Amino acid sequence: MGSRVISSAKEFYNTLRSLQDQESNNPFIYEEDTQILKMNGNKIPVLNIYCGNQPVFICEKPVPKIYEPDDQPMTKTSNCPLTIMKARQLLSWYTLSQNANVSAVDNNPALHPLWVRCDMSDPARTAWVGAETVCTGNKVSAVKLYSMTCKGSTVDKKALITLDVLKQEHKKRHPPSSTAIKGSARFSLFGSTVVENTTVESQSSVTVDFKWSHVESVLETPPLSSTATLNIRVAIGDMRSPMYEMYRELEFLQSLADGLRTGETEWMEPLESTSAVNLTKAFLEELQSTAKTLQEDAAKTAENSKPTTDMDTPIFNSFLERGDLDFVEQLWVRMRKSVTSYQDIGDCLKLVTEALRYGDIKPWIHRDSSSSLSKLILQSYHQQIDHVSLTGVTPVHMLLEMGLDKMRKDYINYLIGEELTTLNHLCYFLSTEVDPQEQVIRLRKLHHLLEVIMTCGTFLGLPYDRLFLLTQSCLQHYKTYPYDEEHEFKLQIKPALISHFYQKENPVLWRAEVSSGHGLHEVRTSVQLSDRPLVDHVIFEADPNETVNVDSEDPAFFTTMVCCSLVNFA
Repeated sequence: MGSRVISSAKEFYNTLRSLQDQESNNPFIYEEDTQILKMNGNKIPVLNIYCGNQPVFICEKPVPKIYEPDDQPMTKTSNCPLTIMKARQLLSWYTLSQNANVSAVDNNPALHPLWVRCDMSDPARTAWVGAETVCTGNKVSAVKLYSMTCKGSTVDKKALITLDVLKQEHKKRHPPSSTAIKGSARFSLFGSTVVENTTVESQSSVTVDFKWSHVESVLETPPLSSTATLNIRVAIGDMRSPMYEMYRELEFLQSLADGLRTGETEWMEPLESTSAVNLTKAFLEELQSTAKTLQEDAAKTAENSKPTTDMDTPIFNSFLERGDLDFVEQLWVRMRKSVTSYQDIGDCLKLVTEALRYGDIKPWIHRDSSSSLSKLILQSYHQQIDHVSLTGVTPVHMLLEMGLDKMRKDYINYLIGEELTTLNHLCYFLSTEVDPQEQVIRLRKLHHLLEVIMTCGTFLGLPYDRLFLLTQSCLQHYKTYPYDEEHEFKLQIKPALISHFYQKENPVLWRAEVSSGHGLHEVRTSVQLSDRPLVDHVIFEADPNETVNVDSEDPAFFTTMVCCSLVNFA
């Protein structure tokens, strides 16, 4: 019997070792009734606190994939847990295979941690069991075994576990020793809301994680001495955002870039009822009229002052509006709100180039303008204009350059004006040396960064020093990583800065942890209370003995408890 168990342990070890050495993360079916997955531990939220970002093995029951109409395979996690008996068998094989003192097992290198989904059919309602190795040098000296049990939701706070019970659970598994008890909690500051018992989902969220020592009671509010970290995830395009107008402008810019890349452009609904050509004609006539008036005024007076023209007034009301839009930028604003075809773009730019060629206008532009149209305007100052063939995709290229130039200045104007960064730190995002497609991507990164800053500045009211630090963090991130609205930016803050947001609110997650031992031999027993189940592979049914008061404002909490045992190899 013993030799058969050891043989099974070696076979299981060889399978795991083979999967560990492979670069592929494809599922592997073991003995027909078990599926083994290799993934990062943070992919499963409930395991994240124990596994972090390190690779782990997940064992579960193989379930046939269900194909949706779009042919994307979907797996129902509620069908994939194993029995507790099978789970314990897998853990025993894992533990035996790592014990060099077992005669028939070689001195094997350490395996990734192993976690097994369980069906909660046992009296303790076990949802996960896990094991991870403890190494002394290159040798595995012990294994930590984990057991995670879950209870359905309750609004009765008296039914929740107490700290004394948690301490007793810890002492059951570990000899008397000095223990510490720490707390952590997460509060939602911004995101999904509940309206008339219906959850309105938001693509953006701001949560805050607290950590503190010396917990005195279950569900206690984090003290002001806690460490606090904001988790900021912002999706652009929210109509409530002060940057929504800039988002629309960026989307038009993106549509031009996509059109050049794919050959097809999805034109946005025009914001102006007047056609693009008529808007351009009116703009040119306005400039000619202004120039004529200024000449007449100059002849009547000797005063030589800068004229006040339409250039000095913002054209649209935006959070990042500037009062110094030059001719090219004002033309861009009119065209992006009105063009609906390639023909529109070509016709508008033809009107402008002809007005420049015949000297009808001598518009003012920023000195650092880099678009093709800006170069033609500079040439017009000397009555020498290169011929430009406004056919094919050339007009679209020209309009794209105009938009890139204008929006770069918008973002610079805010970031530099608010002293959140310097031009040196923006060089990567402002470079015109890369192709236009990449320029649009980098501009989109800047926009996302600003949406993050706006959320923390206008909604949370964070002070300048925190916004400055957040800006530097976002800039550094986006110099290295691709554009990603799902990314969570982190920012450490003092709890006092946001105390009015959370002190009277209920946490979405609250955790207490009793620990003893040191270093790799530290063992922990924890309880987590959450507003939703942390385990996704079982269905929690309401307690028939509990009467729910729909008018009650008391939150319902699910309970998840994790116990740890340390198995030393003598």
